[in-house]
Amino acid sequence: MITFKKIAALFLRVIISVILLVILFKISKISLRDLAMDIKGADKLLLITGFGIFFFSYFLGFLRWRMLLKAAGICIPLRKLISSFSGGIFFSIFLPSTIGGDIVRTADLGEHTKKVKSVIASVFLDRLSGYIGLVMIILPAILLGKDLIQDRIVFSSVTAIVIVLAIVLLVLFNSRIYSLISKFLSAPGAGRVKETIKDIHQEIHIFRNHKRVIICNLALSVLIQVISPLSIYFIGCALGLKINFIYFLIFLPIIGAITLIPISIGGLGLREGLFVVYFAKAGVIKQLALAMSLLSFSFIVIYGSIGGIIYVLTVRHRRLQSNQPSRV
Repeated sequence: MITFKKIAALFLRVIISVILLVILFKISKISLRDLAMDIKGADKLLLITGFGIFFFSYFLGFLRWRMLLKAAGICIPLRKLISSFSGGIFFSIFLPSTIGGDIVRTADLGEHTKKVKSVIASVFLDRLSGYIGLVMIILPAILLGKDLIQDRIVFSSVTAIVIVLAIVLLVLFNSRIYSLISKFLSAPGAGRVKETIKDIHQEIHIFRNHKRVIICNLALSVLIQVISPLSIYFIGCALGLKINFIYFLIFLPIIGAITLIPISIGGLGLREGLFVVYFAKAGVIKQLALAMSLLSFSFIVIYGSIGGIIYVLTVRHRRLQSNQPSRV
């Protein structure tokens, strides 16, 4: 029954992604032929540069997670860690929103280390530090770009992102609010949710003794939140766009935050619509905004495919190792 529900949920999100893309093409009246011509005519050298920058952001993300795992006392072979991280990248293409891969690396590494709670906490903190880095970039960017962007939707989006972060931090690190949440979750049927929140809360508080790790982690997160928009900026340049980089520092964090909502597969469809809506505020025509989004998604697919190959090969190797008879 559970398997059927999971398959049904996956199928539903695939349908939602397709519907979002169809609506986008219909409403925006974008020609597939012209879109293909724009993508085909993109500057290949600039695309390769953006591709390399995109890879560097993944590398920094790997270092960030590894740092948290070490602080949690989880020491595993580098090959195994690369395998779990690669599997997460691969499955994030097919799973809900952009955080679907987190579920895979949590399950994979949790099974390997038998420290599921600690692994969950590390993945959660990894995602949280990325979100904090996002806010640390978007706030100064919106101040620097206030003369360029005078749009209520943009300011409302930034405000919502900051409020969400404030609520999460208060729930996790304010004892009074946490106790109120715990009482609220004492209702019948909320036992599993309450226990999960309690476990994550306890594990996260272990990191209070690792202030240097937290600072380095946040520094990496800020760097990633600068590098990721830079890779998209090079895609825009490859398509012939000439707009201020500050737009990318504002729009990309907003798009990234919204695509965390698990309503489509890998954020597909939702992300493309957001590219069209937000970059229109910088004077980018819908067709080029969509081309920019699809090219960035192609980067994700390529790295995800490489990650999938690494994951499959390493999983197969581990199975062969475990099936070998032990020597006496």
